[in-house]
Amino acid sequence: MTAKVYLVGAGPGDCGLMTLRGLELLKRADVVIYDHLVSTDLLKFAKSDSLAIDAGKSGSNHTLSQDEINSLLISHGKSGKTVVRLKGGDPYIFGRGAEEAMELQKEGIPFEVIPGVSSAIAAANAAGIPLTHRDLTSQVVIMTGHEKPGKARSAHHWPSLAKMGALVVVMGSKNLPYLAERLIEAGKDPKTPAAAIQWGFTYKQKVAVAPLSDIALRAQTLGLGPPCLVVVGEVVTLREKLDWFEKRPLFGRRILITRTRTQASRLSALLKEQGAEVIEKPVIQIEEITSNPDLAWAIENVSDYQWLIFTSPNGATIFLNALFASHLDSRALNGVKIAVIGAATADSLKPFGLKPDLTPKKFISEGLLEAFKTHLAEQLASKTVPPGRCLVARAQVARDALITGLTDLGFEPAVLPLYRTTPAAWDKSSTRSLDSSCDSSWDSSLDSFGQSRDAQPALNALLRNPPDLTTLTSASTAQGLASIIPQRSRSRFPVVSIGPITSQAAREHGFTVACEAQNATIEEMLKAIVGFLARNSQ
Repeated sequence: MTAKVYLVGAGPGDCGLMTLRGLELLKRADVVIYDHLVSTDLLKFAKSDSLAIDAGKSGSNHTLSQDEINSLLISHGKSGKTVVRLKGGDPYIFGRGAEEAMELQKEGIPFEVIPGVSSAIAAANAAGIPLTHRDLTSQVVIMTGHEKPGKARSAHHWPSLAKMGALVVVMGSKNLPYLAERLIEAGKDPKTPAAAIQWGFTYKQKVAVAPLSDIALRAQTLGLGPPCLVVVGEVVTLREKLDWFEKRPLFGRRILITRTRTQASRLSALLKEQGAEVIEKPVIQIEEITSNPDLAWAIENVSDYQWLIFTSPNGATIFLNALFASHLDSRALNGVKIAVIGAATADSLKPFGLKPDLTPKKFISEGLLEAFKTHLAEQLASKTVPPGRCLVARAQVARDALITGLTDLGFEPAVLPLYRTTPAAWDKSSTRSLDSSCDSSWDSSLDSFGQSRDAQPALNALLRNPPDLTTLTSASTAQGLASIIPQRSRSRFPVVSIGPITSQAAREHGFTVACEAQNATIEEMLKAIVGFLARNSQ
């Protein structure tokens, strides 16, 4: 049985610009063959048992030759598996997609081509340069600045190109002086506005703007190299007004997120929305305590408690999943009040149709104790039920402040350990983090964090180029980060803390707390990050 091979345009490097069709196919692919300039963040959407093959090409440095890639597509295409060939940008715009499709057609292997957002469009967009404008140009030509080696002569008709309203040159950095010279010789006005865009639509984006006669020197002065897109035409003048990408508050900033992978997505999305480069490297992992007889007993006797207290979303989710798995539902909690420490924990109750009866203003144990004091004072005033038994669902190892405080208030707290927090190893899987916004055929030189398959080279790369800020969302993440970053290097990793307890733990481990959230929420962390970096902008 022959399977189908899908040539999928992965877009310019931003996962949000991947098409829905492409994402759907990626999620059910058995084999994923991806290019050098494809963001490996996309691989997170692939099945856990899928085979991922790096077929990247960077200039003269080829992981696999084109013939080897063709052979891979053919062999896997005939294996009865679903194959996704992830190609940067659009497969048919200087991406060799047509060549690969022709090889599949020769072998009688069914294939589909899924369009992608070409970086010829995306990079110009991010630079604030519309490729068409009815007052400036109604023509645009996309051309390569690096033709196939061995051609007898150029396929470009320079006099015709010189008459076009807008030119977009892909792979143009190395030959930029030659391109400008040929266009001017063919009649293009030397004063025509031009722009060179390196790493378009990424946090590393750099843009050089100059008249056509000077653009090569300007790009060289700014240190621009591949991957690079060149735009020539009056539309370049609109950049001054339409540049939105680089004006985002966190543009060009690198933020290291240390939360568990399942918890990082919301914070990551918010940071990316503000323009930051996000590096997700969990330093802790949550391990549910399996074969937990205490949990089974607690569920069976939950109605005996006056209060059910959740200190984190992890504890709430584990407990309630177990409750529903025991053929019970929220009615089993009838008469049991629920208290939580923070907004995120409160949100974790919503899928179960629950909401807390008590949430403190300060999202720490001490804040919850203050809330209980107020609640108890109101009860005494109204002569209602005095403090009774409470079940505290939490991590196996946690601070004693909450239990001690509840006891002092007259409660009878019972601790229910549901999970343990352990350091996360930076393993060999998914360590390469690509971030280019360029078509797969663009030449580039990439020195990205974690490119090596080994953990130590990934750590070394991070130590050589520390992030602007590292997020810490709990005392355990501070401890986990300390287990990875050597003592002598911790001063180079300023952190943003979610609250005072986390800040204290970070300082005890030798980290500098650059800023702290006003309250323990992801949104407040984002405010703290934006405010701190704005005050300390370069």
